[in-house]
Amino acid sequence: MEKPAQVHILILSSWRSGSSFVGQLFSQHPNVFYLMEPAWHVWATMYQNSAKVLHMAVRDLIRSVFKCDMSVFDAYLPWKRNRNLSDLFQWAVSRALCTIPACEFFQRSDITGESACKTVCGKYPFSKVEEACKTYSHVVLKEVRFFDLKVLYPLLADPSLNLKIIHLVRDPRAVLKSREQSVKALARDNGIILGINSSRVDDTGFKVLQEICRSHIQIYETAI
Repeated sequence: MEKPAQVHILILSSWRSGSSFVGQLFSQHPNVFYLMEPAWHVWATMYQNSAKVLHMAVRDLIRSVFKCDMSVFDAYLPWKRNRNLSDLFQWAVSRALCTIPACEFFQRSDITGESACKTVCGKYPFSKVEEACKTYSHVVLKEVRFFDLKVLYPLLADPSLNLKIIHLVRDPRAVLKSREQSVKALARDNGIILGINSSRVDDTGFKVLQEICRSHIQIYETAI
């Protein structure tokens, strides 16, 4: 079976590891459709569960987005019938959602800024996400919500995907320093990582960081 025309790239990392910067390097290329952490919607909706329990839901969402099937978000955005681009997590960091065909104010070759994009593009219908995705040769997703590479095996074996994975790891000392500056923003995710039901957890004992480090080691060892 021939490989699909689109190339699918998953930037696999963890919080505060520089993955957003790497994602932006891809995002600004005119042939790349990029989304930052689409699985945020899974965790935000199903926050009562642990990361391990949510792995399958996250994987299924990633598969659908790689295939430009954005109907998968129906399960995570049920509260709004007439959705806009701005209902998607961190949508404005994606140049693909700030240029045609998603938004008519900027050309695909333009390097867009988040502020300008939010000002003029946010009210375009959510259907533009799928429409735009189908016009790009590369679909790149940045995700921090995988802790086991084995969960991704079905995607790697899927003949309808042409999947490449970039595993991005940062020195944990730098990660720790950065996390100290984002305590409140990470509190709910900490609870999901540790499996503490729907709790907002401060990682004063570094248990979350330990889990993240273990996952990076496991991913690396599985890959080799």
